[in-house]
Amino acid sequence: MTIPNRIFLTGVPGSRWSGIAQEIEQDPRFNTTDRTPDREYTHGEFSGHVGAYFGTGMEFPAILDTKNLDRPYTSNSTKLHKSHEWAGVLDDIVEQYPHAGIVLIYRNDEASLDWWLQAGGFNITYPDYKYYDDKFRMRIEIGEQNIGILRFAQKHKLTWRQHNKHADVFIATYNIQDGELRL
Repeated sequence: MTIPNRIFLTGVPGSRWSGIAQEIEQDPRFNTTDRTPDREYTHGEFSGHVGAYFGTGMEFPAILDTKNLDRPYTSNSTKLHKSHEWAGVLDDIVEQYPHAGIVLIYRNDEASLDWWLQAGGFNITYPDYKYYDDKFRMRIEIGEQNIGILRFAQKHKLTWRQHNKHADVFIATYNIQDGELRL
């Protein structure tokens, strides 16, 4: 089975999307050359965040420019582009990268915020969450991002599947055939 050269992954802070990204990237077809020691955060027993994240104030902005998207990588195999902010530009992704895949992660707002705070909240050292300012703004952003994810899924009649380890986490894919990814 072939997978798209680019897959955009989005989920709100605390949705457990980073762990799911790591599950996906266990597949040897994925490019993990974006992983460096300075692009890593560990939370207790969890590996937390690894690899490049795109977003406001981060090393790589959430800009849908091919050069920007390719900057963190040193080879050309399938790239998993991770950003909370893709939730607001999903239709733009489809327009600019019609052959790319999209993975959506949904977890309700309160559970996501609670887990993000447990994982370190504003003390998370990678990626940078300063853009969100405070807990109040983070709650608003989580709600808006989840709305973007749900609207896109509804518009494209995507099917949600429950994650195999976390009963309150749901995954939907666009432009990716069933069985192409380990989810």
